[in-house]
Amino acid sequence: MTEKLRLALPSKGRMEETTLEFLRGSGLRVARPNPRQYTASIRSVPHAQVIFQRSGDIYRQVNAGNVDAGITGLDDYSEQRQDDDNTVLILEDLGFGRCELVLAVPETWAQVNSIGDLAGLAGERRAEGRELRVATHFPNLVASFLRGHGIHDFLLETQYEGTLEMAPNMGTADLIADLSETGTTIKENHLKLITGGTILKSQACLIGNRATLVDDAKLIPIRQLLELMEASLRAEGFYSLIANVAGSSAESVAAQIVARPELAGLTGPTVSMVFPKSGRGSWFAVNIVVDHERLVTAIDHLREIGATGIDAIPTKYVFEDRCRAFDRLCGSLALPVKSGVAALPVKSEE
Repeated sequence: MTEKLRLALPSKGRMEETTLEFLRGSGLRVARPNPRQYTASIRSVPHAQVIFQRSGDIYRQVNAGNVDAGITGLDDYSEQRQDDDNTVLILEDLGFGRCELVLAVPETWAQVNSIGDLAGLAGERRAEGRELRVATHFPNLVASFLRGHGIHDFLLETQYEGTLEMAPNMGTADLIADLSETGTTIKENHLKLITGGTILKSQACLIGNRATLVDDAKLIPIRQLLELMEASLRAEGFYSLIANVAGSSAESVAAQIVARPELAGLTGPTVSMVFPKSGRGSWFAVNIVVDHERLVTAIDHLREIGATGIDAIPTKYVFEDRCRAFDRLCGSLALPVKSGVAALPVKSEE
């Protein structure tokens, strides 16, 4: 393999930090010699090259084929993607960087509490020969949303490098459409959310170029990335419980565990013989996987059947029989899932 997979990652701010944290937690630690260097590597995927880009530029770079894949926000992907453009695929939703693109109006607009109210106000402004002015960094998404709710008389103000929340207070816009995680900043700037005003629910996602990923040289490392990301996401919130239980046989111990099917693990318990140091009694090691919401209940159940030495270990990966994300990619590329690719070993990095 001579050509590496080119993976674009956000180069600045909170998105860079959370992306690197997610990759590190998935066993994909990015090795960057110094913070001023814009290329890096991933030791566990040696045939991938990391290229740092501004988050807002990553979609364009993937779409142009300058990089093969990248991690960006669904908001940027949705804003820049054209309806007839099928070049860029979403390979996996990554579950971090969650936020919402929302409309927010001044608190003083007492009669505007829903998108229907806003449509009514737009109608009143139209009768007066005026337009609603909306400050936003997402003109395509906002325009489509407003038109979809019957609001056609508006002017988008997009030339904002700083905080959009100040626009209504400064009189440069009537309302805003901006990303929000908690709504706190909106409220602190004397704005309010309106019912039905959520334009998009966003999170980080891995995107890829349909044309460049069809090459085997790119499929191999992208599969390795997808394997570890998918297994890490699937494992989130699960614990592996290991305990010693006395019993007459492995079957009898297993029967006590599965008496509570909801606590018996993803498939069922693993039960194996223990050879006690004292040489007395029959003991068996039990291993089950449970989600965090049932952790204490599962521990209580193990105690009820006489378990001792219970260990609860956070699960790092949960691999299924196949990598579903890679299967979806192959389907999107009209490629069979090649046994040689699917059988490649994946080396995780702690």
